[in-house]
Amino acid sequence: MSKARYVMIGGFLGAGKTTAILQLARKLHQDGTRVGLISNDQSVGLVDTALLASSGLPVEEITGGCFCCRFQSLMEAAGNLTATSAPEVFIAEPVGSCTDLRAAVSYPLRRLYGEEYEIAPLSVLVDPVRARRILGLDSGKAFSEKVLYVYDKQLEEADFIVINKTDLLTSAQLQELRAALAAKYPKARLVALSARTGEGTAEWHRLIFHGEMDLRQAPDVDYEVYAEGEALLGWLNAAARIESAEPFDGNALLQRIADALQSRLLREGAEVAHLKLTLSPDEGNDLAVLNLVRGDGQPESIHRLQDDLEAGEMLLNLRAEADPAILRAAVEEILGSLAPAVTLTLEHLESFKPGKPQPTYRMALA
Repeated sequence: MSKARYVMIGGFLGAGKTTAILQLARKLHQDGTRVGLISNDQSVGLVDTALLASSGLPVEEITGGCFCCRFQSLMEAAGNLTATSAPEVFIAEPVGSCTDLRAAVSYPLRRLYGEEYEIAPLSVLVDPVRARRILGLDSGKAFSEKVLYVYDKQLEEADFIVINKTDLLTSAQLQELRAALAAKYPKARLVALSARTGEGTAEWHRLIFHGEMDLRQAPDVDYEVYAEGEALLGWLNAAARIESAEPFDGNALLQRIADALQSRLLREGAEVAHLKLTLSPDEGNDLAVLNLVRGDGQPESIHRLQDDLEAGEMLLNLRAEADPAILRAAVEEILGSLAPAVTLTLEHLESFKPGKPQPTYRMALA
């Protein structure tokens, strides 16, 4: 049997990784290629897993830490997928605040499991609006210095820096961003695309499957600064059951929640990295999905319910530079304010800071 290809697609919170992965996975599936998906987060109740599962493709979820720190869980997930669906391609989405993937995931995979897996080049996606602010091309709120350390290290280790969401930029803005990224990260190849519209994705897909991973030495990472940067990010996951005696507009409900959270967090001085909401009705297989990727951005419905509903399950994932207690208080207040329009029962709610990353392996050389 030929080796399965392992494709890892990283990038900071809000870069559009899940949309890009779904677009790639569906294209491969349409072409007759067996695909297995692996999602990853610090805890349970992931919107990303729900979205990936909605594709109908096999998905494994790794929680409780990043791929770097849960390397054996990553291999177990790959083994489970192999046993059930024998993927020819594995697509893995690491935690959005994770870095050092080259040394702690790609190189260990290559050295320890090279007979089973062919390791694709490492792609790191960027949100262009966020990237332009961080690189000083535009004004607007960014993150603090230690959070930006993690962002910088993600791009420094990339084989491909993928400028996603090009539909948000003018041609001149895109060229300016490309030049700034090329100057700061000369070892990476730049790719520009819009996973949402599909423009530019064919070239990226070709590079993933025909390119080779650069076997250069992995960048040095100061794990103390890395840990401090991650710890500045608050994590919140919630799951709730929503019911009403009369049919209600689920799209409008998610929009109301997102608008209220955005306003509250702006007042608190918290910078949103990513807010993700889904609502799945009890009847049928439809799904509402709403995203917010910047504190001053616009909440965006990337998939809308076609009909009103009377009951369903909601997932809420919030990542922001703020104390987790602030996130929890905001979410509890806003969800509690939905009554009497709907009855909301919280089934799961947790908020926390990620612990210090402790990679299972770290191999600076391939």
